[in-house]
Amino acid sequence: MSEILSKNKEYATVLKDVLKLRGEPVAVKLVKKGEAYPEGYSEPESQLSHCQAIFRARAGESFKLPLKSENCMVGCSALGMTACPEKVASGEFHAGIGMHDSAAAAGKMISDRPSIPYETEGEIVCPLKDANFIPDVVTIEDIPERIYWVVPLSTAEEGGRAEFSTSPFQCACVDITAAPILNGKPNISLGCFGCRKKTQMAADELAVGIPYSMIPGFADRLRKYEGGVMTKAKRD
Repeated sequence: MSEILSKNKEYATVLKDVLKLRGEPVAVKLVKKGEAYPEGYSEPESQLSHCQAIFRARAGESFKLPLKSENCMVGCSALGMTACPEKVASGEFHAGIGMHDSAAAAGKMISDRPSIPYETEGEIVCPLKDANFIPDVVTIEDIPERIYWVVPLSTAEEGGRAEFSTSPFQCACVDITAAPILNGKPNISLGCFGCRKKTQMAADELAVGIPYSMIPGFADRLRKYEGGVMTKAKRD
């Protein structure tokens, strides 16, 4: 077993056991243009969206997803795989769903979203415990009480307040993947229309993306919290 895989199994065990997660923490790696894919992962039999891949990985599946295996160009355009479709950029597409008063308002949602600024070939999405590579981000999808602990974990060293960014759309691709990669800090999402329509995301769940560079420190603190502050808190 490689050292990276061994460490990722350890981190995944701590996250899952201490936070009492319903499913697996998920590793996401965006593969840059010209970069080789990590070995050992296969393309799905049919196309998936980024959000569908994340929720299936949470249940234990692993995927190699080049652009040809992706079926949501809205998400792919936020992840550096393709240009933003014209009807998405203008707001016409999302305005047609019925949440925005105008195409201009929906278009501003798209223009304001954090998007990967470099070209990518595709991605690897798998349970963190099975990742033989260094991910860009680790995602967790669960009830608020469990997602809550990301706030004390991320403010333990320097204090301050945690801030999060979200919108009615693009929870998985923007909120918990692109945003943490670009900002270098966790981002919590309430979920989105697409996730709640196309994936197994439950009505009582939120999601969070954590830059992988923060995971070792989070695991160390969780070990301390488990026998300390967590024993004083109400936990389901």
